[in-house]
Amino acid sequence: RAAGLAGVRLRRRHRTTVADPAAAKAPDLIGRDFTAREPNTKYVGDITHLPLDGGKFLYLATVIDLASRRLAGWAIADHMRTDLVTDALSAAEQTRGGLAGAVLHTDHGAQYTSRAFADACRKAGVRQSMSAIGSSADNALAESFNATFKRETLQGRKHWSSEHEARLDAFRWLHRYNTRRRHSHLGQRSPIAYEAALDTTSTTLAQAA
Repeated sequence: RAAGLAGVRLRRRHRTTVADPAAAKAPDLIGRDFTAREPNTKYVGDITHLPLDGGKFLYLATVIDLASRRLAGWAIADHMRTDLVTDALSAAEQTRGGLAGAVLHTDHGAQYTSRAFADACRKAGVRQSMSAIGSSADNALAESFNATFKRETLQGRKHWSSEHEARLDAFRWLHRYNTRRRHSHLGQRSPIAYEAALDTTSTTLAQAA
């Protein structure tokens, strides 16, 4: 006090990962290797919160392809029940026409360790993979995606003014992310452009054979 110093209270971080100690855990099949040789083989999934005016939140669940960085599936809701992540998984399954044999890597959140999500993965033919408890680096690509999404949609604001505005901004950005946003990892192409180039190359090779 004599020196005129005062502590700064950091803004409380909204938790979206709440582990269930009694839930079954899956092994880590990724090992921080966020790459894949071809699409529809390895994915990461996560949940992030969308702050609204008045202290309310929406929640965004994503399923991202590690080969093309494509957002294959996503869901937004005003809750963090297991339905949120199973809906995102179902959306990815519809996008791909099937996920059989693919690996889906997530954190140890109760939604991902739930029996309902395990059943959904089993039904889709997906192998579950999980990071270590409390280690954000083990799911770094998903964490980076979430940070970029919020930085580019909120643009310095602390929250959205309404649920409608948040949903609209999210839809616009997520669509642009897949179709127009360029990635250095993909040779300055968007995820869908990258996959289209792979399809063209594959078709050309097949015809030549």
